[in-house]
Amino acid sequence: MTTWFITGASRGFGLEIAKQALERGDDVVATARDPQAVEKALPGFAEQLLAVALDVTDERQARDAVAAATARFGGIDVLVNNAGRGLLGAVEEAADAEVRAVFDTNVFGLLAVTRAVLPVMRAQGSGRIVNMSSVGGFVSWPGWGVYCATKFAVEAITESLRFEVGPFGVQAIAVEPGPFRTDFLDPSSLHRTAKEIAGYGDSAGAMRSWADGANHAQDGDPVKAATAILAVVDTEAMPARLALGAAAVADIEAKLRSARFELDTWREISLTTDYAAV
Repeated sequence: MTTWFITGASRGFGLEIAKQALERGDDVVATARDPQAVEKALPGFAEQLLAVALDVTDERQARDAVAAATARFGGIDVLVNNAGRGLLGAVEEAADAEVRAVFDTNVFGLLAVTRAVLPVMRAQGSGRIVNMSSVGGFVSWPGWGVYCATKFAVEAITESLRFEVGPFGVQAIAVEPGPFRTDFLDPSSLHRTAKEIAGYGDSAGAMRSWADGANHAQDGDPVKAATAILAVVDTEAMPARLALGAAAVADIEAKLRSARFELDTWREISLTTDYAAV
C-alpha cells in the first residue's frame, strides 16, 4: 500500500490523483486551505483519507501536516506538490506584490513542503516526489512570463533534487501538463494583473481573450492525466520529466527544434570566432 501526501487536493489534478489513489486502496493525506472541501469531494474513504489544512506558504503548517501524516499512516511514500496559482499579464503590467504572491505559492511553497517531507523519506530510504510543473516550465508565451518563471524554477529545483536525493532512494519528477479541463483558468486560480497597458493588447491582451474562451474547454482530460501520473509513480525508475497532452508535446518539440537550429548557428559562428579566448 502506498501513502500519498498531496497539496492542493481540493480540486483539479490534486483531487483527481487523490481520488484514483484512494480507489485503488492507497492511503492519502489530502491537504488544502479548506480540508472540509476535500472531505466533501472524497466521501466514503474515512479509513484511508486524512484531510489536513495546509497553506503551503506557511512552513510551520507544512511541518505540522507532515507530522499528522506520519502519526496516522507511519510514513509518506509519494509527495505531490500540486498547489499552485497563475498570473496572467505582461511583465511590465505585473506589480511586485502580484509577482511575489505567485512565487510564494509555486516556488517557495513547494520548497517548504518538500523540506518538511524529505526527512521522512530519507529516514525510510525511499520515496517519490512529483512536482507539478507545466509545459510553461519549458516554453513561455506573451502574458505568461511571471507564471512560467515560477515553473522554470520548479524544473530547475526538480532537476537538482534528482541528483541530491537519489542516493537516499528517493526519486523526483517534473510533470508538464498542457491545457487541461481543470479550474486553472478560473479567477480563483488564475489571477490577472490589475494593470493593463493598451500597447500590449495584441500580446498579453490576446492571451486574456484566449483564457476567457478556453476555460473548461481545453482538450486535456484531467482523469487521464491523473491515471498517467499514478502509472509513472509506479514505475521502477521515474523519468526526469513527463509531458502531458498533445499540446504540451507539440510545444516542447517545437522549442527543441528551435534550440537545435540555435545550436547549429552557434557552432557555425564558433568556427570563425574564438569566443573561448574572450
